[in-house]
Amino acid sequence: MELTIPLWFEIGTYIALALVLAFDIYWAFSRPHIPSNREASLWIAFYVTLALIFAVALWVFDGPEHSGQFVAGWLTEYSLSVDNLFVFLLIMARFSVPRKYQQELLMAGIIIALVLRGIFILLGAALIENFSWVFYIFGAFLIWTAARQAFTGHEDEEETENRLIRALRRRIPITDRFEGAKMRTTVDGKRVFTPVLIVLLALGTTDLVFALDSIPAIFGITHEPFLVFTANVFALMGLRQLYFLLGDLVDKLAYLKYGIAFILAFIGVKLVLHALHENELPFINGGQGVAWAPEIDTFVSLAVIVVAMAIAVIASLVKLRVDRARGIGVDREKAVEEFGAE
Repeated sequence: MELTIPLWFEIGTYIALALVLAFDIYWAFSRPHIPSNREASLWIAFYVTLALIFAVALWVFDGPEHSGQFVAGWLTEYSLSVDNLFVFLLIMARFSVPRKYQQELLMAGIIIALVLRGIFILLGAALIENFSWVFYIFGAFLIWTAARQAFTGHEDEEETENRLIRALRRRIPITDRFEGAKMRTTVDGKRVFTPVLIVLLALGTTDLVFALDSIPAIFGITHEPFLVFTANVFALMGLRQLYFLLGDLVDKLAYLKYGIAFILAFIGVKLVLHALHENELPFINGGQGVAWAPEIDTFVSLAVIVVAMAIAVIASLVKLRVDRARGIGVDREKAVEEFGAE
């Protein structure tokens, strides 16, 4: 079923999202500060409310199917964005970025993520439009990503960043001192780069990796570029505030990565089944669709995503409470609090 919304609704959505993002960028760069829990919570509630209002508007103009696809895609991208926060925390801690300047750098990282995802959405839409067999590749890639997510963590991304940073330091003069969010400064009469350059490149590398994971995932839920893009924008909105609200709690959600891995594996299987159903490859079933390959309903997908994330978060919080009762991780928490206070 194709998306049938009025043109003015689509254009109005892009304008509204651009205005909200422009205000968020202005707010982040004009007032560098550490958001309070109340401020961060209000902003997140605002962005979540906007997404739900958009979903209701889709229901009114186009019916429940595409509205459900948007919500499922938004929740999937949101869960992947929370996982992205974990790596952002590692980057900020590794380079000892002062907390009052982290807001600006996070906003820059989110802008980079939006640009990269926009590019991948256009490429993915073009591939799907012309080559239905690309679903086999997307599905296999997501199943592989799910296995990596469950069993390896983020070591690959960290190693990539380390190689990039070592190469930069050998070729470009970079000081170890931050001067606000400035990218260049003067030391002993010479113009040099500040660590902001390295942090931005590390954030960009991370964004690239997560874009490669997230775009095939959401194309497994909806093939409509408009829904794919809006789901990504709404998922990235509030990510900066969520970073400060959750803090190192993201690191303590021990089972989150398994919930995300299950979602990615489920969508990967869904994509492979869809590819079999629409099959055009001559060496599979003589180029005909495979009749026994079922199409998984949008609302079944939505239920699986919600239940998987709920179980992962609840199990993580139960483990955290049990560990605290046993005194596990208390010293580490104090060290993190002291780092955050500096």
